[in-house]
Amino acid sequence: MVKVEMNNIMMSVLFTILCMLGSVEGAGRVRHLKWDVEYIFWSPDCQENVVMGINGQFPGPTIRAKAGDTLVVELTNKLHTEGVVIHWHGIRQFGTPWADGTASISQCAINPGETFYYRFKLDKAGTYFYHGHYGMQRSAGLYGSLIVEVAEGEKEPFHYDGEMNLLLSDWWHESVHHQEVGLSSNPMRWIGEPQSLLMNGRGQYNCSIAAVHYSNSSSMKCSLRGGEQCAPKIFNVLPNKIYRLRIASSTALASLNLAIGNHKMVVVEADGNYVEPFAVDDMDIYSGESYSVLITTNQDPSNNYWVSVGVRGREPNTPQGLTLLNYKPNSPSKLPASSPPVTPRWNDTAHSKSFTTKILALMGSPKPPKTFHRRITLLNTQNKISGGYTKWAINNVSLTLPPTPYLGSIKYGLRNAFSHVNPPENFPEDYDVMKPPVNPNTTTGNGVYMLGMNTTVDVILQNANALSGNVSEIHPWHLHGHDFWVLGYGEGKFDPQRDESKLNLRNPPLRNTAVIFPYGWTALRFVADNPGVWAFHCHIEPHLHMGMGVVFAEGVQHVNNIPNQALACGLTGNMFKTTPANRTN
Repeated sequence: MVKVEMNNIMMSVLFTILCMLGSVEGAGRVRHLKWDVEYIFWSPDCQENVVMGINGQFPGPTIRAKAGDTLVVELTNKLHTEGVVIHWHGIRQFGTPWADGTASISQCAINPGETFYYRFKLDKAGTYFYHGHYGMQRSAGLYGSLIVEVAEGEKEPFHYDGEMNLLLSDWWHESVHHQEVGLSSNPMRWIGEPQSLLMNGRGQYNCSIAAVHYSNSSSMKCSLRGGEQCAPKIFNVLPNKIYRLRIASSTALASLNLAIGNHKMVVVEADGNYVEPFAVDDMDIYSGESYSVLITTNQDPSNNYWVSVGVRGREPNTPQGLTLLNYKPNSPSKLPASSPPVTPRWNDTAHSKSFTTKILALMGSPKPPKTFHRRITLLNTQNKISGGYTKWAINNVSLTLPPTPYLGSIKYGLRNAFSHVNPPENFPEDYDVMKPPVNPNTTTGNGVYMLGMNTTVDVILQNANALSGNVSEIHPWHLHGHDFWVLGYGEGKFDPQRDESKLNLRNPPLRNTAVIFPYGWTALRFVADNPGVWAFHCHIEPHLHMGMGVVFAEGVQHVNNIPNQALACGLTGNMFKTTPANRTN
């Protein structure tokens, strides 16, 4: 026991010294962070609630680093009754798939009282974020911004005078555990629409800072009872400057539309990849997406202007999220002269498609391979399983994750850890995507799509009608461990003979998240060049919770140096049980 305690003390001292020295690894710097995850009382929308915070704050701390830097995050779980992991959304984890932060896929959940060391390299500049990936902990508030600047000596392909950061999220007053139980009940109890939209973790419930513009303003006025915790985060700018606004959406459900009163936005980055600049008055942003836009402060400098987000894709029952673009030296208490921008109608999909199809790769960006080795078509459907429980399924299989992380069970050949039945690569040709399923029944499964190393894989995301007639929802799909090229979008059922020629192989954008529109399809292409096991799933939190995802694996035999504590659970548990003294690898 004395030896173990001495080792713990030595590790703590070493960690402190490294933090003070700002150690260097390769070309970049090693940045050390020490985080405690715990539940805290907070008032995100002026109503006190329990949120999941990091180091006593919500949202979690913003990470700012440079491409080529290595992050070391010493994460301690101070939750009393549940595990935790953190996914570094958009970071591809080359050589460190165990650090992807996906429970049951890349690692074991970090148990209460345990500490896990995430160590990984930030391989390219861009706008990213991080969030919980165990249960529905993202819905509980476990998220924050991750900004990767260009490496020392590098330059962005656009100029700006200043930078601002906007992290978007949605918020419920009902606890995440309550929501999870409802989704798993029969009949299902849907989580409903969020009470508030948060901008940098701040919103106002049942009131509005824009009350002066509403005819029923007396009922909309309120005091910001949460004080600093919910008071809008004002964006302070100077006239006649160019600002970069970094935007990321960690919403659990809501697709959003962003607009800035009287200001055009020039889109220059999407999911950490440069795009051909184009100007818009407003933009849609789906859960899991990130963007950079440039705005020029060339409007009347005596006024302030609204920054507004509203719900898209679902009939909204949530007020707009609002804050101000404050032209200095105006007072931030000076409300804009005009009302906030009006969010496009929630079901105006033509407006959404118009924006999405404008996103094209910047000239000189990597081009996709001209051909593919394998095509996997994934049909998204809502179904029922035995007992009448509602699930989401992919090719009629609803994903249920195993207790043993795939990374360890595949690496060490544990045959009984998950199903070795190959998951289906397509769906029946006579399936009518425009109507509810004739047979709504589905099965659960946890099989894996085994991909050949360095092969080119096409994925066709196929949307369909849900259980109810005339209902097809928007689904933003996020791929871990890779960026993919978005080759195109289409209506109805994908037909290779008809639609192949429509695919864009000239300048498709590289993304890590892509949307499928109602009753439509989206075509993706990526190269399986990153050894590991990777989640690919709808980024809407309750949809993933109800089975809307698949798992890809490639080159796992090439993965080395997996920390023991990443695998010390399930069937690999006895192989990798470790003492606290050697849990850092």
